[in-house]
Amino acid sequence: MKVLMNAGPWLSIPPPGYGGIENVVATLVPALRERGVSVVLAAAGSSTLEVDELVRVYDEGQFPELQKPYNQVMGIAHAHQARVVAELRARDDIDLVHDHLEVVGPAVLSAFGGPPVLHTLHWDLRKHPAFYGSFPPSIAVNGVSESQLARAPEALRAASLGAIHLATPLADGDVRAERGEHLVVMGRICALKGQHVAARICQKLGLPLVLAGPVCGRDSAAELDVVAQNPYHPLHNHPDVRYHLDQVSRYLDEELVRWVGAVGGQARDHLYASARAALFPLQWDEPGGTAVVEALALGVPPVGLRRGCLPEIIDHGRTGFLADTEEELAEWVLRVDELDPEECRREARRRFSPSVMAERYLELYEQVARAPARA
Repeated sequence: MKVLMNAGPWLSIPPPGYGGIENVVATLVPALRERGVSVVLAAAGSSTLEVDELVRVYDEGQFPELQKPYNQVMGIAHAHQARVVAELRARDDIDLVHDHLEVVGPAVLSAFGGPPVLHTLHWDLRKHPAFYGSFPPSIAVNGVSESQLARAPEALRAASLGAIHLATPLADGDVRAERGEHLVVMGRICALKGQHVAARICQKLGLPLVLAGPVCGRDSAAELDVVAQNPYHPLHNHPDVRYHLDQVSRYLDEELVRWVGAVGGQARDHLYASARAALFPLQWDEPGGTAVVEALALGVPPVGLRRGCLPEIIDHGRTGFLADTEEELAEWVLRVDELDPEECRREARRRFSPSVMAERYLELYEQVARAPARA
């Protein structure tokens, strides 16, 4: 089978740091190729992932452009998708398109009578109700959690082929570090992730906390200061910047609660693997939970609020703790030493390894490819 994997133009594959969908693609593609699938990747030209062919419009990822006004950004995804369609028109050896480009991907591909399409939904499906409420019937879709699909418009939920949980390459490795005393929140600093809740809890309990992740694409305090100190900077009033400055920074004392910016590579894995626990005080219904899966794979017990996909990923009392309130979350944080890190690793290998995800997708590919042409 030859699959065109459409990752979009925003970040290279794998991404240099933060990148949710791009990390999923970077995890899935090698496992598919190990199983004999040829992969044509449509992504930024700076992508270094080993594939059979690379299709691109832009030499570099266009993610920084997303901070500009819509009328300056709107053509980026469309130019990328037009290149994808041109590639499909020029050849007849693509058996299936696996699309990950939000809205623009299925909207364009539904009007093109090419190979079968599987579109993976990575985001909150309550967005774009006019589009998702009348989703193109010619496109097959899947979600990344059952809770995500449960919140989808009825027509989209009925058309879905089910959910495939995200995976992490860490599940197949054995990254270990001496367990420290600190807790960690890993991910983009924004109100949805609830870093201020984690900081408030840890300050109250006297527990060290490390917040790791970018703020609106700014990877360090020095970069963020440039934005914060200039009221005319285009990002000065960005919601993520304001959230960090107004609700998170008040807890940062560089002793008990620290923000270390974006951390990547081995440094990130060591910071995570050496944590006493990973906190997920989510303020929204998380669709996929990649960071939760990574914590399990590193033997770091996750402790979070019972929202979104977390109840599907965490087995309460065995591989983590789930709480319904901030007060209850604080109580479970004090009991993380009751959880077995090896049990977390075993669960990650069993459910969230790249091979498991790849096998599930191969089943969907075959199902979509065999299905009669849709309306």
